[in-house]
Amino acid sequence: MSEQVAEDLEDLREDLPKVIDEFEKKCQQNPNNVMAHHHLGLVYLKAGRVDDAIRMLERALVIDPMSAESMINLGAIYFGKGDMVRAQQLNEEAIRAVPETAQAHANMGLIWQQRNELDKAIAAYEKAIQYNPKLATVWMNLTAVLTMKGEDARALKSAQKGVELDPDSPLAQNNLAVALFFSGDFKAAKQHEEKARELGYSVDPRFVEQLKQKLA
Repeated sequence: MSEQVAEDLEDLREDLPKVIDEFEKKCQQNPNNVMAHHHLGLVYLKAGRVDDAIRMLERALVIDPMSAESMINLGAIYFGKGDMVRAQQLNEEAIRAVPETAQAHANMGLIWQQRNELDKAIAAYEKAIQYNPKLATVWMNLTAVLTMKGEDARALKSAQKGVELDPDSPLAQNNLAVALFFSGDFKAAKQHEEKARELGYSVDPRFVEQLKQKLA
């Protein structure tokens, strides 16, 4: 859900027990160190200690109730647990704290998409793009919603932007293949469908068959 979560976890080293020990000491030494609690929460999450991660991120918010980053990461955890109510609450709080927080708007798009509130999802994704047009996954998610709504021209533009930002994404390549199919450019759709499969995407066999029929 949250690219911020992914980026933060990617920066962590593999020696998790050592990292956990270091951050736990920092938190003990300075109980009001919001970033120490925040990052300890992320380390716990990487270690699979979800309840501890929630506890640390909640503690970070007690220390700093305006920490949008902690709200976003905690919201991502609750989204993963299927608690859409709490996830929405946290992301809306993050937006109130820092209205230009693109990731919180992107996360709201996912929440609305999960609830099949497609117009609200589109509005949230577009708001995220307004604040950060380089979030490739947001363009991909926007493409999916626009395709579901049958807005083929807008979906094609969004899909093209997703591939431009992340050409090695199998999802972006598949999205563009589908968007090109609905725009009537079947040859180009085939090229991107093949690229998606090369990158490891499990392309829907029904789509592959429909594309074959159009090119026959």
